[in-house]
Amino acid sequence: MGSVRRLPLVTFLVVSAWTVGGLVVDRHVGHTGQLALGVFTAGVLAALLVPQPTKVRMQTLAVVGIATLGEIVGSLVWGLYGYRLENLPAFVPPGHGLVYLAGLSLATLLAARVTALLVAAGAVALTWGIAGVTVLPAPDVAGTIGCTFLIGVLVWTRRPVYAGVFMVVVGLELYGTALGTWTWRPTVPGLGLSQGNPPSGVASGYVIFDVLALTLVARLGVAAAAFQSRRRRRCDTSTTVPARMSSRAASTLSQTSQSRNPRALPSAST
Repeated sequence: MGSVRRLPLVTFLVVSAWTVGGLVVDRHVGHTGQLALGVFTAGVLAALLVPQPTKVRMQTLAVVGIATLGEIVGSLVWGLYGYRLENLPAFVPPGHGLVYLAGLSLATLLAARVTALLVAAGAVALTWGIAGVTVLPAPDVAGTIGCTFLIGVLVWTRRPVYAGVFMVVVGLELYGTALGTWTWRPTVPGLGLSQGNPPSGVASGYVIFDVLALTLVARLGVAAAAFQSRRRRRCDTSTTVPARMSSRAASTLSQTSQSRNPRALPSAST
């Protein structure tokens, strides 16, 4: 029980350490070094997933898959932002899994203060979103729109994991852009909306990944339960039918044996 209680804290600290150290290392390596960082990050993610419940593992892997598609579209295709080497670093896909685990761990650690976490996340999003169109030197209309969406999600769902992911992403984005690991474009390509570096509403993208991943895992769970239910009904049917057949066969055999046994027949005088 003690190890279970320590798991969220250990997970959060490990992800924080990787974020601080891993992004510093990335500044001094090329494509080969980024590949090594990717292997290391995947190893860290795998180690953190081992003690997690099966549901959390599935959610995390779903986040990795959906977020990777989002990275390909957002960075390489749409051009909302670009990484230092104009590629998709190998550590980014498993890094999304670490971000989700860190946000989930933060929400778990603050389980007794869920309302405070939701209010804090909403307050940060509201303040940053308003600042993006008022006092910040770089106008951030796109970020403000993202913050509005994020606040709506927090109010509608009241799920602390989204608030936890938002708080983790705020630190990650401020740190990553300060190091130059990635840089957001001044305007959204094709839309012309201004955005900061990072945009204030960038966490809304992560929340969308999480919403899709959690929904996918929930749907798969329902489908798996329905499949198991149908399978059990088929097994019950297959065992019931032979039992009925054997009962009928026994009855038929008894009647046949009586017809062949003269002693079993009634006497003429009866």
